[in-house]
Amino acid sequence: MIQDMHNLNEMLLQAAKTAKVSGQRAIEVLQENSQLSPEAFTQQLANTLAYPYLTLTQMLTLQPAFDRISFSESLQNECVLLHDPSLHDNNSNIFVFADIYNQRLQTWAAERVGGAFITYLAHHADIAAYLAKQEEDTRTVQTAIGHVAHTKNEADATEELSLNMIEGDVSPVIKLVRSTLYDALKAEASDIHLETAPTGLVIKYRLDGVLSQVGAISDPKLAEQVISRIKVISELDITEQRVPQDGRFRSVYRGRDVDFRVSVMPSIHGEDVVIRVLDKQTLADQASGLSLDVLGFDAASMQTMREQFTLPYGMVLVTGPTGSGKTTTLYAAISEINHGDDKIVTIEDPVEYQLAGVLQIPVNEKKGLTFARGLRSILRHDPDRIMVGEIRDAETAQIAVQSALTGHLVFTTVHANNAFDVIGRFLNMGVDPYSFVSALNIVVAQRLLRSVCQHCAEPIKPETSALPTKLQHLSIPANATLKRGKGCGACRGTGYKGRRAVAEILLLDDELRELIANRASIRQIKELAVKKGTRFLHHAALEMAYRGETTLEEVLRVAPMV
Repeated sequence: MIQDMHNLNEMLLQAAKTAKVSGQRAIEVLQENSQLSPEAFTQQLANTLAYPYLTLTQMLTLQPAFDRISFSESLQNECVLLHDPSLHDNNSNIFVFADIYNQRLQTWAAERVGGAFITYLAHHADIAAYLAKQEEDTRTVQTAIGHVAHTKNEADATEELSLNMIEGDVSPVIKLVRSTLYDALKAEASDIHLETAPTGLVIKYRLDGVLSQVGAISDPKLAEQVISRIKVISELDITEQRVPQDGRFRSVYRGRDVDFRVSVMPSIHGEDVVIRVLDKQTLADQASGLSLDVLGFDAASMQTMREQFTLPYGMVLVTGPTGSGKTTTLYAAISEINHGDDKIVTIEDPVEYQLAGVLQIPVNEKKGLTFARGLRSILRHDPDRIMVGEIRDAETAQIAVQSALTGHLVFTTVHANNAFDVIGRFLNMGVDPYSFVSALNIVVAQRLLRSVCQHCAEPIKPETSALPTKLQHLSIPANATLKRGKGCGACRGTGYKGRRAVAEILLLDDELRELIANRASIRQIKELAVKKGTRFLHHAALEMAYRGETTLEEVLRVAPMV
């Protein structure tokens, strides 16, 4: 422990020597040697060195001064300049740093600030968390927004996304578009939303399934130029603003090609754009190690699914809303059974992952290649396993059912809210109920729940009074381990990092098949399914929260009791 200045000097020297040998940073070695928690270590270090100490909570009440020490410089040096408007002008700047071994940092800060400031000490994880929290407003998108001017758009043949290219752009509109794309890739966003408003444009990213605003343009004319720029690189008609348009373009990011699918929709204020990010290299890397284990299903669900996925024939249905991971689950299933012994053919719209040894056919409706037509052709290609990306119409449903009845194992998805709604979807399509239940082996309804960040997870007391109103009826088990993330650099201050899949499984047997074939009510089918072990989505999600893998608030958001 750090008790006085003499002991501290000895510990500082010893940590520096150890760091040279181990390759660690000296400040990290010093903390390990102190055997204190991060908070206690920083507090005691600050007291010994006579620095005021700042916590993350206190930092979040202050505004960053990135106009003097930029975001990238703050990130690189593990420091941040804050502004406290409640203090007098001469003392309103607060310089927060973490590494006491960086002796030149304060001299550098004095040159950058160009005026008086107070120096505070904080833990490097708290500074990282603060910067992550502020990143939504201080990415290169925001930098570009701060320097935009009305200029003429210039179309480039190739879009390269790098900081050097962004800084070198002459046109602020091009710089803003490239910055938005660059930051979205860096943040691992799945979609970029550009929403027009009376005052300009709002920029949002979808991160782990949740939209987060990252910037705004308070100039309608500039907003129109940004939309036009995206339409130009997507090879869309910039003169047409009254009908929806779809396009795509490709950029280079860190030496690899990235595809972007663009959807332009007219609105009352102009046009809205949604850009789907398709990083093929990342998808390929994910596909190479894809299995049910990495998706986060619990052990019992995985065992049931694996048993059904290896049957010689029948139909496997995965259902859920858009973005719930249905296709990824099917890819994981195919990856696990793809041993080279079977002919596996897929028809998809579009092909998202490339699977080795699998014939993958992209739907092309403009050329007449629909799911139904492609599925008919697949059956003449001597397949053993077939994956149909989505059943959208009665013709595709009927062919898929017949394929499952004639000795093929058919994997497919359909949009429905739960496993039981799938039954009504197929029967409403006009599929013969007897054929349908004879072909169907299993229905998996799934959702993706954000996981508690393991870097900043902390246990919480399961107090019913502190729960959201809709969950106060819960009887939380005594052995429940509820957790939440307080926010750190790893999770960008959100408390969540990554997502896990949770499933509601309807396993068909003779009794259930008889009820469905006789068009029994959904209530009767549910009652029998529950008796046979079916667990509803809501209950499966709650069990995940009780294990400390997600939060009760996330359960309420994604899988509420209906």
